[in-house]
Amino acid sequence: MTNFPSAQYSKRIYIQEVVTRDGFQAESAFIPTEQKIALINRLSQAGYAKVEVTSFTSPKAIPMLADAEDVMKGIDRVPGVEYTVLIPNLRGAERALSVGVDEFNLVMSVSEAHNQANLKMSREDSFKGLVSVIKLAHENKTAVNISLSTSFGCPMSGITSLTELMHWVDRFASQGVRGITVCDTTGMANPAQVQSVSDTVQSKYPQLQWTLHFHNTRGMGLANTLAAVNSGIDRFDSSLGGLGGCPYAPGATGNICTEELVHMLDLMGFDTNMKIDALLECSKDLQMLVGRALPSQLLMAGKVDRVYQAPCQA
Repeated sequence: MTNFPSAQYSKRIYIQEVVTRDGFQAESAFIPTEQKIALINRLSQAGYAKVEVTSFTSPKAIPMLADAEDVMKGIDRVPGVEYTVLIPNLRGAERALSVGVDEFNLVMSVSEAHNQANLKMSREDSFKGLVSVIKLAHENKTAVNISLSTSFGCPMSGITSLTELMHWVDRFASQGVRGITVCDTTGMANPAQVQSVSDTVQSKYPQLQWTLHFHNTRGMGLANTLAAVNSGIDRFDSSLGGLGGCPYAPGATGNICTEELVHMLDLMGFDTNMKIDALLECSKDLQMLVGRALPSQLLMAGKVDRVYQAPCQA
């Protein structure tokens, strides 16, 4: 039985935006640095707990994010908003430290096949490399979050077992990270599976900051979010307009849409601290920035309080 809080309790849910990293990295046409900065500055005023600004990966690997230092140095940082970045290796970590990021977000896959395809190395090699980055972060008093891709399933190796997921959760928890993001990278999770995973990780490591990262590949993104909320998870990644995707899930849509997530949670009485109208304006402008319509149904239909004039009666 679900046990969602009523509006009078207003439980806080923390929204973490990933569009300028996870969303932009899949775009082919380069988005100018100044436009990235302008969008992040607008998002910083919308009520987010965290914004994933960019990735300090090799410019050759992801040309879209070659301006990582310039973007980080150019944004206006708002008190209360954490500015996190994706860090692939020690070189990326050193670059990020030079511009004073708030958090390192480190990524590897629970699936061996996906890790090999995405990062071109084994999980063991990824883990060893990330341990070195964690050490550097701790030496520089920088928070560390681990994003575990394919935590629920992999399109190349099938459903991920809870045992396999917990093996990697255990190993990173032992390294003293602040948080772990459980990622449904290609949208294979279902609400029952999400509830089981969420209950297990929180029960074993209540001290960690837990985030759930869902994709809407098979239309279950918001349903999975509610399953996680029901389990006590209070942090979620999302992407403005639903921009993004995974190259290893052909035809897949992107992350769950920020404005749809916020709209749903607000209607249910949760406290997201978000400015939904500002989000919709940003999403509308994002369509012009990328040159196409985004999969945001809320952007198309409007909020539920939108009222239309009744048709004239003859």
